[in-house]
Amino acid sequence: MGKTYRFEQGPIRPPNEARSLLLRVTRNCPWNQCLFCPVYKNKKFSLRSVDEIKQDIQTARDIADDAKALSWKLGSRGEVNDRVISHVFNNPGYSSAYRSIAVWLFYGTRACFLQDADNLIMKTEDLVEVLQFLREKFPEINRVTTYSRSRTIVTKSVASLKKIREAGLDRVHVGLESGYDPLLKLMKKGVTGEQQVQAGKKVIAAGMELSEYVMPGLGGQEFWKEHAKATARVLNRIDPHFIRIRSLRVPDRIPLFEKLKQGDFKMQTDDMLAEEIHVFIENLDNINSTVTSDHIMNLLEEVSGKLPQDKGKMLEVIKDYQKLSDSERLIYRLGRRGGTYHSTRDLHRDPETYEKIKNLAGDLEEKGGKEEIEKFIAELVDQYL
Repeated sequence: MGKTYRFEQGPIRPPNEARSLLLRVTRNCPWNQCLFCPVYKNKKFSLRSVDEIKQDIQTARDIADDAKALSWKLGSRGEVNDRVISHVFNNPGYSSAYRSIAVWLFYGTRACFLQDADNLIMKTEDLVEVLQFLREKFPEINRVTTYSRSRTIVTKSVASLKKIREAGLDRVHVGLESGYDPLLKLMKKGVTGEQQVQAGKKVIAAGMELSEYVMPGLGGQEFWKEHAKATARVLNRIDPHFIRIRSLRVPDRIPLFEKLKQGDFKMQTDDMLAEEIHVFIENLDNINSTVTSDHIMNLLEEVSGKLPQDKGKMLEVIKDYQKLSDSERLIYRLGRRGGTYHSTRDLHRDPETYEKIKNLAGDLEEKGGKEEIEKFIAELVDQYL
């Protein structure tokens, strides 16, 4: 039964890869020094062998075939539907690996994400072999993506990256975070803005899609404007396919928390962050990127669209938030961080919910003032890290 199937999976993936097949190619992060990253701290990086990865791919294939056979047995004619999923999740005999493949088949995304933080650090020929094997075993997959770092990509030739593309890698996710060199150095990112540009251009020249992540708030109150403008300048030179917004959070388990506690780093408030993102979007020029804000950590989910045509719309979303009264901004923030609101337009769609959140704000203020409210909001957001 399913309990005998096992293959390795890493700790994270991009939000838009939530329904993708997840396969671990390397373990953890080879750099692992960024002050703002909570994911791989105190974990050692290691390369997995090609044979080991191929065995995991074969196991995933065996599970997929078994799940389809189970579907026939349950009368669902090979389709992994509600009946099959219910059977798998209600029977303790099925492993987590089996369940993950069953869910992937259920959603039918035909996408695969290769974990962990920097898979292009593999030898080109090894990664090519893995990708070719994956495509052979899963011919139904129509998109393969992975994380990598600019520091690694700049060491690869465009010819090598083209081989990787031809073997089956469609998209690379890169944590750009900032284009401002003093901030990149301060946060121990291990890369310069110029290297970020070179790396991004190489990925695009190789024929792959490029998804760049930016981190509003990373400059704190001291460097917010330089951070916003320099990051926009770097992205203007790259013109990536996607720009993904991931606002900074500082839980107590990351190195940056010590700087915050000692007063060496002052976080942007949500209102300050809205203005920072406005400056950032305003300075994106002459590019054709798709901007997305697809994470609960972001205050304004609707800051998304296709450049250049949706730039005005995105700026208007920010202005709509800024036009709210102090009390309504607070109610929106609480509702957004609690997962209730996705837009400032949601504020008055349900008067009962609005009143409940308003009362919560009043209770928190009565308990400990503005400090208690901010603490509560921070705890809501940090649970998603």
